Amino acid sequence: MNQQGVRWTAEQVLALAPDDASRRAGSRLGTAGPWSGGGSDGSGAVWGLCKGSGSRPYQTVVDTKGPAYKCSCPSRKFPCKHALGLLLLWAADGEALRGSDVPDWAAQWLEGRRARAAGKGEAGGGTPAKSTDPEAARRRAEQRSARITAGAEELEQRLADLLRGGLAAADRSGYGLWEETAARMVDAQAPGLAGRVRELGAIPGSGPGWPVRLLEECSLTHLLDRAWLDIERLPEPLAATVRTRVGLTAPADGPAVRDHWSVLAQYDTSDGRLTTRRVWLYGRESGRTALLLSFGAAGRAPELALPVGVTIDAEVVPYPGAGQLRAELGERFSPPVPGAGPPPGGPVADAPAAYGTALRDDPWLESWPVTLTGVIPVPSQEGAWQMADADGGAALPVTPAALGRPGLWRLAALSGGRPVTVFGECGHRGFTPLTAWSADTPETVALT
Repeated sequence: MNQQGVRWTAEQVLALAPDDASRRAGSRLGTAGPWSGGGSDGSGAVWGLCKGSGSRPYQTVVDTKGPAYKCSCPSRKFPCKHALGLLLLWAADGEALRGSDVPDWAAQWLEGRRARAAGKGEAGGGTPAKSTDPEAARRRAEQRSARITAGAEELEQRLADLLRGGLAAADRSGYGLWEETAARMVDAQAPGLAGRVRELGAIPGSGPGWPVRLLEECSLTHLLDRAWLDIERLPEPLAATVRTRVGLTAPADGPAVRDHWSVLAQYDTSDGRLTTRRVWLYGRESGRTALLLSFGAAGRAPELALPVGVTIDAEVVPYPGAGQLRAELGERFSPPVPGAGPPPGGPVADAPAAYGTALRDDPWLESWPVTLTGVIPVPSQEGAWQMADADGGAALPVTPAALGRPGLWRLAALSGGRPVTVFGECGHRGFTPLTAWSADTPETVALT
């Protein structure tokens, strides 16, 4: 793509897969056998016809500038196995997809997609559209604010009753009361508070020390409640963070930052209702870190997918809020190209210090992106792991959630007992490794 000269690696393609099943199925389609009518051009498009179980082949086209995908198969996954197989074929064998005329079925989708992107860019360059009825919009905002306030006051009463009855007895009432309280927060149009209530309900009886964990989370929920109820007294950056935490959405309206953004990591989390995809970027010229979020509901994978280890010449637009790294991906000026190296980093002791500094702006922050240099993954007792400075200066525990992932063993194999550079998230539970680099293997190795 990119004039046929720079191609992704198979690992970067497979990092786009929405799940392991798609990764395995896509790998089986990454050979020339099932494909016909394939081609690619210098503008970032790849297309092909994949033989399936029916009489007609599936029409698959990929725009790597997104990347974005279109396939005539019935799959609801993005990318589907056919798009993954097509990209794997392109990455492995340039001759199999030599440049050719774009077929009508692919050209129609590509032209429509690029016309929409151009229209969005033009709209973004002008004055934002205003509401046709500003007074009605103001009244709706006031009504929602009043509902959230009523919900926050009700939640404060629920927390007070919990403390009055004693945290140690919280597991006797079961999860039903928590779910009822969460539903009340949804009715109050405060989904952020509803999510925190559900997390509180999952703590009682969850293992040794759960009353302490429950007290900690209750304290943070109480702090968010009080911050909302006194929001007019807060400085605007912190007030914006509070509004985001309770569930009020705000558009990305900061100044656009154009840079060569390295894709450091991508991974999904799910709460059973919604799948959230997190993509970490690092600006090579600006030195800024940005977090892209996308969502998929009802079993659908989020559409945004960027290969780990590539660099994109693009704009990102930040969201408001104190210490917020979330941004929206704006105009892209070229297809992604491989070659993203690690961002600047430091020793283990710098990681919790950076997280602590970030908590001053956002007390509800779960973790903060950091890069550890010169560290060695070290197993400790009872299956736990640590990231330790090679010089023995300090060590940081790996989060329990990361212990069961195969990426941790991949990291150990990459290190082989030698120092490596690791990018991940540092929080109150420890460090979650996401990507790594070694002196012997300069490519970015995804650990998720």
